[in-house]
Amino acid sequence: MAAHEILAATNAVVTLDVALPGIVWPWFVTMNMWAKSIGTGVIFMLFILLRMHPESANKLRLPTAITAFVFINIFLLFTLADLHQPFRMWHIFFYPHLTSAIAIGSFMASAFLGLLTLLVFLAWKKQDEAFDKVFLWVTILAIPVTLYTAALMAQCTARELWQMPTESAQMILAATVSGSAAMILLGGSKLTYEAKQTLGVVLGLSALMAFIIYMSEYVFGPMKAEEVAFTMEYIKGDGPYTVMFWLGQWMTYIIPMVLVVLSRSSKSEALLKLAALLALVGLFMVKHVWLIIPQLLPMS
Repeated sequence: MAAHEILAATNAVVTLDVALPGIVWPWFVTMNMWAKSIGTGVIFMLFILLRMHPESANKLRLPTAITAFVFINIFLLFTLADLHQPFRMWHIFFYPHLTSAIAIGSFMASAFLGLLTLLVFLAWKKQDEAFDKVFLWVTILAIPVTLYTAALMAQCTARELWQMPTESAQMILAATVSGSAAMILLGGSKLTYEAKQTLGVVLGLSALMAFIIYMSEYVFGPMKAEEVAFTMEYIKGDGPYTVMFWLGQWMTYIIPMVLVVLSRSSKSEALLKLAALLALVGLFMVKHVWLIIPQLLPMS
C-alpha cells in the first residue's frame, strides 16, 4: 500500500456510527402536510366550482386565492423551520440535486407561491379573464405540489409503511377532503345550495376512499413486511397511538361521511359545516399518527 493511502486511511473521520434516535420528523412536518393539503385543495375546489357552479365561484376568486396563499406560506414556513440548517436553504436553489424530492418540491412550491401571488393581485383588480387563464396553470401545478411529499416519504426506503402508490393517493385525497371542507366554511352564503351539495359529495367520497385505503393498510399491511406488522402495533390494541389513530379516523372520515349523507336528506347546512370542521381538525391527527409511528420502530 502506498504511503499516501496509509495516511488517508489513518486520518479517516467517523461522522455518524449509530442510527438517529427518536423522532426525526416531528409535528412540524405534520403541520407542513396539513397546510399544503388545504392550500392546494381549495385550488382544486375552485376549479370544480368554476366549471359546475360559476355563479358561486365568481364570488370566491379572491377569498380562495388569499386562503391558498396563506396556507402555502404556512407550509413553506414549517418546512423551513424543520430544516436542520434553515439559513442554508438557499443552497437548494443554487446547488440543486435534481434527484432529490426536496429540491424538486422546493422549485415547484416556489413557482406555485409566485403564481398564487399573481392570482391574488388579479382577483383584487377584478381581472377575471386574466385570473382564469393563470388559474388553469396554478391548478395543474397544484397536483405535483401536493404529491411531492409522498415522493419524499417514499424515498425513506427503510420505512415500508410509506409506500409511494398509497401515499400518493392519500396526498390527493387529503387535498380534496381538506379543500372541500375549507371551501364549505369559506364560501358560506356565497355558495348556492347546489354548490354546497357538490362540495359535500366531494368531501364524502374523498373521506370514503381515504378511509378504505387506511383500513386496507391497517388490515393487510402487516402481510407485506414484518416492519409494517411491528409498526401497526403502535395503533392496535393498547398501543400508544391507538386512541389518536381511531379518533382521527372517526373525526376525519367516518363522522363526516355520515353527516354529509344526513345533510343531503335534511338539507341542513349546519350539518355540512360540522362535517367540514371535523374533517379539517381530524386530518391533522390522521397525518400526525401516520408520520410518527414508522419513526418509533428502531432500525437496528
